[in-house]
Amino acid sequence: MIDDPVLLNDWHVAAQTSDMGAGEVRPARLLGQDLVLWRSNEGLRAWEDLCLHRGARLSGGRVQDGCLICPYHGWNYDASGQCVRMPAHPSQPPPTRAHTTAYHVTERYGLVWVCLGTPKKEVPPFPEWDDASFRKVGAGPYLFKAHGPRVIENFLDVGHFPFVHAGFLGDANHTEVGDYEVETTLDGIVARDIGVWQTGPGRHRAIR
Repeated sequence: MIDDPVLLNDWHVAAQTSDMGAGEVRPARLLGQDLVLWRSNEGLRAWEDLCLHRGARLSGGRVQDGCLICPYHGWNYDASGQCVRMPAHPSQPPPTRAHTTAYHVTERYGLVWVCLGTPKKEVPPFPEWDDASFRKVGAGPYLFKAHGPRVIENFLDVGHFPFVHAGFLGDANHTEVGDYEVETTLDGIVARDIGVWQTGPGRHRAIR
């Protein structure tokens, strides 16, 4: 797992809500941590993808009677993450230490969000989601051969447009990035009115 408190205590998208129907069990990987996502009777769960018995991946298991069943020896984990039944010893109460590592998880904007640490705030606001004048289009996921911070930097950096995306997002004859407004808010940093020269109709446009 990436040991970065800023990343660990923030929310990250791990799946689409549409992929997590009743009884669905899915693996995910977030910041180097393998996760199992599954929907219990109480809602969505995000755990370390590990059975405490012999190290099997719980993501290979199934949901039955409100529990996630390990695919190796059938240990039953309830929605709290506690093992409540060991089929090889059905009359023996499982030890209290047989408990999975559970993470914060929530659903918003049609996405499943997971925080591996302690979230400092709610999922970032996205007011356009409830605005009927906007059309919502799901995209991805996409495979990147780069670290997360580098990917984020790529989305925020408009200076590479004329060189990497010439003829589409940028123009090699217009490379200057002018001054723009940056505001630090309680929800993060907001940049406004970044002038970018793009080809096609409405060539020079400001993006936010």
